[in-house]
Formats: sequence, structure tokens, C-alpha cells
Amino acid sequence: MIKNIQNIEICINDFMNIKDNNDVVVIDMRSDIERSYGNIKNSIHLDGENLKNDPPHDANKNYIICCSRGKTSYEIAKELRDSGFSNYYSLKGGYSSYVLYLIRNDKQNESNTILLDKVEKSIQTKFRTNLMSNFLKAIKTYKLINENDKIAICISGGKDSFLMAMLFRELKKWSKINFDVEYISMDPGYNETNRKLIEENAKALDIPIKIFESDIFDIVYNEEKSPCYLCARMRRGHLYAYAKKISCNKIALAHHYDDVIETILMGMLYGGQMQSMLPRLKSTNFQGMELIRPLYLIREDDIINWRDYNDLHFLQCACKFIDTCTTCNNNENASKRLEVKKIIKTLKEKNPYIESNIFRSAENAQVDTLLSYKIKGVKHSFLENFDD
Repeated sequence: MIKNIQNIEICINDFMNIKDNNDVVVIDMRSDIERSYGNIKNSIHLDGENLKNDPPHDANKNYIICCSRGKTSYEIAKELRDSGFSNYYSLKGGYSSYVLYLIRNDKQNESNTILLDKVEKSIQTKFRTNLMSNFLKAIKTYKLINENDKIAICISGGKDSFLMAMLFRELKKWSKINFDVEYISMDPGYNETNRKLIEENAKALDIPIKIFESDIFDIVYNEEKSPCYLCARMRRGHLYAYAKKISCNKIALAHHYDDVIETILMGMLYGGQMQSMLPRLKSTNFQGMELIRPLYLIREDDIINWRDYNDLHFLQCACKFIDTCTTCNNNENASKRLEVKKIIKTLKEKNPYIESNIFRSAENAQVDTLLSYKIKGVKHSFLENFDD
């Protein structure tokens, strides 16, 4: 069937019809971090450099390359074809188009009511201990929700934020604390596919999401130094501003336990500093506003298991520049986080308590053993009180 397709790009409908054929090989060139958020079944993994330098070349096979959005895969497929590999193709729209197809197809075959019921029951039963209980533990331990709070649940479009939204839905049903929520998502300049993915998932999970727009992507597009750092800071500011506009006093972000321990280790190994990611912060720029992290005690593997059990499909990042993004692809920041993940995994093989020890290190800081430390940005030395 693929022999009849003349174009380098293969649209998602044709792809779904031929991807399981014996003569078709799907090559996923996305990074390990991106693939951990989901991948195409039975695909093989080759990064761009290996693919260009040493491409598989079975004349009886047809190779379809998949990247995040279809841009890089198209360029590589074209380059390989120009070099004589006529049996190479690119998946148009990349992995994004695949996920969107699955979401829409699932909705056609399974009503929203059935899907929502399945997702809710999985939180109440199968994943109650690892998800709901740890969600409630974080809220209680760190006093994240107070009487009369109005919390903006910030949904980025990934698995973590959608789980957080579902956990808050459950909590609202029986909580003794009187609080309210708004489910919000910022569109900083998404491409059409990403916007639809967020909207389709919100509809399928019955989350009354409010999407507001900003021009952040346009602003950071030409930023050469740390564009993703600038993007993240601007996103945070826009979220605070919109949340305050709709009378919220808190924003909830979906950072989880693994984010916390990776941040601690990254700060030490790459930043030369000891710092953590707090479960609760007061805003310095928006008076009366707070940031909370209700997934603080939830493990990423448990979120992945919940996602896969319910056959849900999310994207890692909704950035429209993901093919060249400095945090979403194989560039410096993502490489550091991936390296830290590998370090933790290796250490865990010898010490099963390594993750909890890293986490607990932020609870047991022995300040009087440190050469210096900062409080509210002011540096103090151990010599200050040495003679007391």
C-alpha cells in the first residue's frame, strides 16, 4: 500500500492503515524524555545523527520517521531520499498528529461518559494509594488549601496537569474545606494541533477549562540566551495575572516528587548550589497570591501507570518550537535533566532508598555545617557567628 504514496510525507490516516504492515518500520527520533511521555507501539528509536549517518537500509522495508511535529523528520527523510534511500518517509504532523488521532478515535469508539467513569474509578480504587492518598497527604502536610481559597488549576496539556485537575475534581466532591477552583490554560501561541489536543482532552475528561491567550512565543522567538527560562518566567507571570483577574488567590502547578529530587540534584551538580522546589510559595510580584504544588508527593511512574491504564494520550510539551526548543529537545537543559534521571536510576540499583534520601535532604539541612547560606537573597557566612 505504501508503494502508492508518492509524497515524502504520509498523512496520519494513511499511516494508521499501514503502520502495522510487516514491510513498514516506524523510526521514532524523539528524545528519551519525550518518548517517556508516550510513543508509537513497536516503533524503534534512532536519534537524528545516527539516522542520517547510518540509516537502516533493507530494500524490502519502508521506513517512516516520526519526530515531535513532523518538521525535522521531513528534513531528514528528504536528505536520505536525496542520498538514494527512496524508501524513507516522514509522518506529517509528527507524534502530535498521532496523539490527536488517538484521542479523536477513542472518543468515537468510547463515549465521554464511559471514559470519564473509568478514569474516576481508577483514581478512587486502583490508584487511590499512590495518587489520591499522596495528593491528600501533600495538601495536609504543607497546608496547601485553606478555607475560602479559590485556586486556579493550571493545565499545560501534559499528563501531570490533567491528573492534578482530576484529583481536584474528586476532592471537591467530598472535601470538608470550603474552597473553589478554576481550571485554566494559557495559550502562549500554540500551533493548531496543540490547542486542539488540550481542548479534546479537557472535553473528554469533563474539565471546564478556561483558555486565555498571550504572545509569549512571539516575544521569546528571537531570544538567543535562555529563551526557555524567559518563557517559563513569563508563563508564570501570565498565570498569576489571569488567576488574580478571575479572583483566585492561588495557582496550582503540577510538579511531582521526581521533579523535586531532580531539581535538588541538578542544583548541586550543575548549578553549584543547594536548593529545592518548595510545595508552597508566596508570589513576590502579585500581592496576596500563592503558588502550590499538590502533586509534590506523587511519583512520576504512578502518573504514567495511571495514564496508560486509562489509555489516555498527552503531549510532553505544547511548545510550537519543540523541534528547536532548548528545553524540550536534546539540548542543554533537557540533557542535564535526563542525565540526572540516569544517575538516580543507577544509584537506586544499589540503594533502593536513594530517592527518598535525596528528598529528605531538603528537610534535614544542617545549616551550621555549611560554609555559607542565603536567606531572602542575603548571603551569610559561617564565620559571622564563629566566635560567639
